[in-house]
Amino acid sequence: MIPQQLPPPDSFDQTSSMWVDEAIWGQRLYDEQTPWFVFLEFLNVFQHEVDKGRAFEEPNGLNTLKYRAAHRLHLRNILFNNPHLMEIRLTCPNDDSQWAEWFKRMKSAAGIPHAQFAYLKNHFHSFEDFCEVVTLVRSTSIEVNSNKRWTSKFVFPYGRDCLYEDLDNNATTNDRRFFGRTGEVLYLMFCRTNCRHELLAALKERFSKLDSIWNGILKCFQPVDDEQIGGDRANAFLPYLNHPCFDDLAEDWLAILKLNIPGFDVFPHLVTLAGLHLLKYQLIISRQLLGSASPLNLVCEVVAPRKTLVREISCDLYQENNLLPAQAVEAFIANIENSEEWQQALADNGAFEKCQNILRERVRWSDDYEGPNDPQQLIVALRQAAMKRHRANQGANLHRNYGREIGLVSKRGTVKLRYAPTDALLKTLLFANVERRIELHQFLNKLYRRYGFVFGDKEAEQVLPKDEFDKKAFQANSRRLEQRLGSVGLLRRLSDGCAYVVNPYHAEAK
Repeated sequence: MIPQQLPPPDSFDQTSSMWVDEAIWGQRLYDEQTPWFVFLEFLNVFQHEVDKGRAFEEPNGLNTLKYRAAHRLHLRNILFNNPHLMEIRLTCPNDDSQWAEWFKRMKSAAGIPHAQFAYLKNHFHSFEDFCEVVTLVRSTSIEVNSNKRWTSKFVFPYGRDCLYEDLDNNATTNDRRFFGRTGEVLYLMFCRTNCRHELLAALKERFSKLDSIWNGILKCFQPVDDEQIGGDRANAFLPYLNHPCFDDLAEDWLAILKLNIPGFDVFPHLVTLAGLHLLKYQLIISRQLLGSASPLNLVCEVVAPRKTLVREISCDLYQENNLLPAQAVEAFIANIENSEEWQQALADNGAFEKCQNILRERVRWSDDYEGPNDPQQLIVALRQAAMKRHRANQGANLHRNYGREIGLVSKRGTVKLRYAPTDALLKTLLFANVERRIELHQFLNKLYRRYGFVFGDKEAEQVLPKDEFDKKAFQANSRRLEQRLGSVGLLRRLSDGCAYVVNPYHAEAK
């Protein structure tokens, strides 16, 4: 049963042409925003709210989040909109002439009126040193080899002076192309968890321990009085007061933050878990809306040299799950059509106008309708428009895109997508779920209960029909997993013959 959905606040932005995906999952799950970009957007929100002393709180009421994010155009022009460095290094004879020529060319830096970069001479010993540092920082950027526009390229989040928002082509205002509000949804999830205070303390402690040298380097690229801050970012929306998905996500982040993972190495694990839980959230809410009482199951193949039954089942299950969000959109509209309010409107005089008003109130739609004054045609048009919008710019591809980004979904060894976790994902799952060490079969059972992952025969027997269950195939699958974990140093066999998975970063190592 789907939890009770929250309505958008009265003060909410009314420019949206439809409110279907948002009502189901929030404003919004955006499939072009990769998990790393979700994390960066989350950090912008989190840092602002920490500075205001209200992190993981909603003091003005549910879904009233407002925050501001930096632009940092000096930094971004230097790193990503600066094609002159190599030419100047080769053609200008000395340090002074190199600086002079570069300053001259950078006067037209995008988005900065009367751009001045003279402060850099005081921050670097020479132009050569400046160029070397620029090259080094570029090499550590997020998606360093992507062909994204320069206003959508991001440095690694070494600290608060590295955080900024996505901007449009002219670098004048924020853009939702890659910061599509999914990071804001992630932040709101943490606001509504039972362990938000503990998570806040863990995040603050982790950030306080991070090496500030890298953040200091990035600060050297920026003037002291760089006050380029965007306007209020609002209208983030999460339609549920609470949900087990929110708590599972927060608990996994807490488990990772408490480990002895050094420095910034913790960030990829947080990113992976954010992507995994957002993917799960979309699928679980979809299943709840469709009235499914059974838990979400993801049969995972540990890649075999040839086709196996596990692979076939995983491929089929992936395809079934991939259809769930679209089916949820259709079910949401069907619930409106079957509601007592709609049926009553059909029986009254002026049925068409009353049905129009229902859609204006429930999904903010009907003004775009240009068909006949027929309630049946009206709901058909809504269904078509909602499905078109869902596929075009909402979360229709989130299951596939996020699954591939976090290492859960793969085509390796076949032409079909299926669940085949990478070593990196398996490490993250182990770190989040094993305090010190547990037996392999206990680990598999925990992955099943917590995420719906099915690797071994005991778990497969619980979820598969008898005619699809093959004990030997899943036993072989779990043996391949054992070998994989052993090859990366996370599994040991002791003298009693039991296989144990081991967390090398467990808390007792402190």
